[in-house]
Amino acid sequence: MSLIGWLVLGLLAGVVAKILLPGRDPGGLVGTTLIGIAGAFIGGWMSSRWLDRPISNDFYDAATWAAAIAGALVLLIVYRILFGHSRSR
Repeated sequence: MSLIGWLVLGLLAGVVAKILLPGRDPGGLVGTTLIGIAGAFIGGWMSSRWLDRPISNDFYDAATWAAAIAGALVLLIVYRILFGHSRSR
């Protein structure tokens, strides 16, 4: 899979993560998209590093999608914890 394929996968993983974890994000659509792209890379790396699941070159591999979405969800949760709006204003 080329770099463009990973970017598209990350974009779609960010959208799916946003659907699974709705709410206001400090970064908006652009921030969620960037988190999705980073999550796809991190999820793929973690999958190949600790789960002994090599990264597939096939765009339609379910394990690649699951790793990308899981990485995007983790990054979105961390982003909300670190940069979320405070309720005590």
